[in-house]
Amino acid sequence: MGVNIIFPSSKKDDSVIIEGNSAESVNKASEKIQIIIDKAVKSPNLDYSHFISLPLAIHPGLVDKLVNFQNSILGIVEINQGEDLDPNSSGDTSDEEDKDQQSDKIPLVSVALKAEDADAHVKINITNVPLVSYPAKVLKSPASDLKSSKLLDLGIEKSIFIKPKTFHLTVLMLKLWNKDRVKAAAEVLQSVSSKVLDALDNRPVSVRLKGLECMRGSFAKAHVLYAPVQEIGGEDRLLHACYTIIDAFVEAGLVIEKDVRQKLKLHATVMNARHRKRKRRSRKLDSFDARGIFDEYGSEEWGEYLIREAHLSQRFAFDENGYYHCCASIPFPENMQLD
Repeated sequence: MGVNIIFPSSKKDDSVIIEGNSAESVNKASEKIQIIIDKAVKSPNLDYSHFISLPLAIHPGLVDKLVNFQNSILGIVEINQGEDLDPNSSGDTSDEEDKDQQSDKIPLVSVALKAEDADAHVKINITNVPLVSYPAKVLKSPASDLKSSKLLDLGIEKSIFIKPKTFHLTVLMLKLWNKDRVKAAAEVLQSVSSKVLDALDNRPVSVRLKGLECMRGSFAKAHVLYAPVQEIGGEDRLLHACYTIIDAFVEAGLVIEKDVRQKLKLHATVMNARHRKRKRRSRKLDSFDARGIFDEYGSEEWGEYLIREAHLSQRFAFDENGYYHCCASIPFPENMQLD
């Protein structure tokens, strides 16, 4: 197209520059790149970058239960005294679980076009989102190695467990591929706060987690194992609040087309085969045998927990508390409002 495309040579630079002999050639090239960007956004190759979450990991007792659950299954509680499974040790789990991809796949890219002047060049902001993984650091005895071998035969390994300190409910998955969209998403969440409080009738809302269920298929060939969520009181105020948030993001044009009509099913994922870390991909490892886990934990009482806030969370990035990086948040009622 008679233009030069210059990519940044330093991580400090965040622009791709298009240079041409005329404004017409530069504009045509930028339009062509915009078409490519639009196509990429709709492609599964551009992974979800953010999501609206309801944090559950803010409850230390629940985090401890998840750590004990994982340690018990992996057989490392007594072997590693004082070195239980690190609550930050396994893969990311934002929901719409089958959409969730491992961080070793195609990197997320943020892009925005910016025209500098009429006849010089166009800048494209392009920022890589850091991808984070945490290697296992569990010491194993020969007995533990034997159990690990048996677990691997069932398709069970540490990497498919969620990180206890990221435990959450997912409301909505988002592709925010540049800073402007992240900023817009944060503003939408903030702007809908009063409507969310109205949906909750300005009263605290809590959920009960009990048992285990399989997202699709059977326990013999499970892909996602989760704890069902039940709102205390059965008024569906939490679901109403979640749809209030979703509708605001849809109206703002921040939800991709195929996700607009998704039906929300709140659930708390504890294991996801898509988080498996392996050198070779195999369809056989896309599932795991959860029958033994269900026999032991199928009626587990995980407890009742207050939902305190909603976050705009960034995937693959974490704050000091171990939870996903918070780009914005809104509070939920924690106390009864008296007339």
